[in-house]
Amino acid sequence: MRYRLTFMAGLATGYVLGSRAGRERYEQIRKAAQRVTRNPAVRNSAESVALTGRDAASKAFGKVSAKVEGHLPGSVGNRVRSLREQRAATEDEWGTSNT
Repeated sequence: MRYRLTFMAGLATGYVLGSRAGRERYEQIRKAAQRVTRNPAVRNSAESVALTGRDAASKAFGKVSAKVEGHLPGSVGNRVRSLREQRAATEDEWGTSNT
């Protein structure tokens, strides 16, 4: 599904950039895209995907940093350790609250 959406976005971008239909068709496409992005269902889905991505990135950071911490130079290892400790706070590493 992700590849299909990426392909469609690329196709639309290519059409807009390479279109010989003129400014009027470009404005129609732009307005349609704005309607889609302003749709509450689309916005909720995008927010849900962003939160899921943040959660996955946080888990991946924890696993990877635990495995490579001993193999890094001292200063880098200390920085990784401090970032892992910060993760335990009320805010995640992306600077947003977990609400």
